[in-house]
Amino acid sequence: MFDYVTSLLLVFYVLYMDELANVYCLKDNNDFETTIMDQLKALKYFVRVVEEGSFTKAAAFFSVPPSSLSRRVADLEFSLGANLLQRSTRVVKVTEIGRAYYKQVVSILTELDYSNEVVRSYQAKPMGQLRISSMTGFGERILLPLLDEFSALYPDIILDVHLNDELSALGRDEVDIAIRGGYAPNERVVALKLMDNQFLPAASKAYLIRMGVPTKAMELKGHQGLYYRTPVGPTPWLCDIEGQWQDVSAPAVAVSNSGVWLLEKAVKGEGIIMLPHWVLKPYLERGDLQLLDIKPTLTTTQNPDFAIYLLYQKQRYHLPKVKAAVDFLTARVKDKYTQ
Repeated sequence: MFDYVTSLLLVFYVLYMDELANVYCLKDNNDFETTIMDQLKALKYFVRVVEEGSFTKAAAFFSVPPSSLSRRVADLEFSLGANLLQRSTRVVKVTEIGRAYYKQVVSILTELDYSNEVVRSYQAKPMGQLRISSMTGFGERILLPLLDEFSALYPDIILDVHLNDELSALGRDEVDIAIRGGYAPNERVVALKLMDNQFLPAASKAYLIRMGVPTKAMELKGHQGLYYRTPVGPTPWLCDIEGQWQDVSAPAVAVSNSGVWLLEKAVKGEGIIMLPHWVLKPYLERGDLQLLDIKPTLTTTQNPDFAIYLLYQKQRYHLPKVKAAVDFLTARVKDKYTQ
């Protein structure tokens, strides 16, 4: 579970605590355990002070007097022989060595939290809060209905679901699982491909009667486009023409990150829209829209591995609640949407 660097840090920490026990002649096990817990508390206090930028706010978070918290952090600095913080009447600033120490301590506390949760959850039924972040469109159309099924199977898991199209870090105190469209990330997480996410062009019958049916990519310049806006901007219409990528986007009549609104406009005949097949599917089945066969094939990216991925940190898969959710979602998405 621990990487090499973190393991070394923990070893040094244990050796330090052993030396502390010798210095203070803590022969009694209870005294030694109390000192370890005090040191751990001081580390947590220090981290919170750095993150809040205030002793008062950190003390409020832990529901302890500011003077008590300040004394604990000062004792930590004394034991290390280093000034971790610069104090003034208004603000608290982190020293250079304090910043380096903060990064190492956060890493250790994160690993310790994971380890404690794994031990508490070992051979236990899935339970507790499960934090999931998903892009909005996928969340509303696919994830939330599946999570209703999941809740029926695992009633002791409390779902905390956040839908947005911004990236969410799988770091300390953020989310357990993230679902994102794009490419497999380079960050140190497990990325399971849930489904393809290629965008396809579609339009209403009324629009095609009015504007004509485009069959060649270069004809799109004479049409009207409805564009979905991602966190990096509107999705362009691209195609490979004789080995060269060309932007063949039609003039825009509307741009939005609301797929529902753009689809309403497409159904009314206001333009051609490009969205993933799983978004277009119900509109195609009802006959509200029809796919366009345009050559060369249109796409919104030059990367063929564009897909929807489920992301999680490897060590968290050991937690029953995370394992249950990962296994359930990957199986159900494959069963319902990739056949």
